[in-house]
Amino acid sequence: MNLQDDLQVRWWNLEAKMTERFGKKPDLETILFLIGIQEFGDIKEKFTKEQKQDLMHIAVCSLLAQSGYYEMDRVDEDGWPHFAQLKALPELNPKEQEDFIKDHVLLYFDKVGF
Repeated sequence: MNLQDDLQVRWWNLEAKMTERFGKKPDLETILFLIGIQEFGDIKEKFTKEQKQDLMHIAVCSLLAQSGYYEMDRVDEDGWPHFAQLKALPELNPKEQEDFIKDHVLLYFDKVGF
């Protein structure tokens, strides 16, 4: 089994756990949204479209902070975290970018014990 196969198997296992938990198979954007809410820490009944995009950005920055690409810079007066980029992201094609994010998502859920 190569690394790509291992990533796919681990991803399918995460999807299965989330499907069991939420009753619906989530896509990557939904998972990023959930991580964003977790990292933001304020669960609201409704988020605007812009807030949903901001939550996904928080998720990506939080995920990539695990590998030293970002660090939390500050939290604004409304409680939204802001990140500083510490190093350039690798140049990847779209499939490699997706796998890069998926790998960081899996690391995140391993760390939180899901």
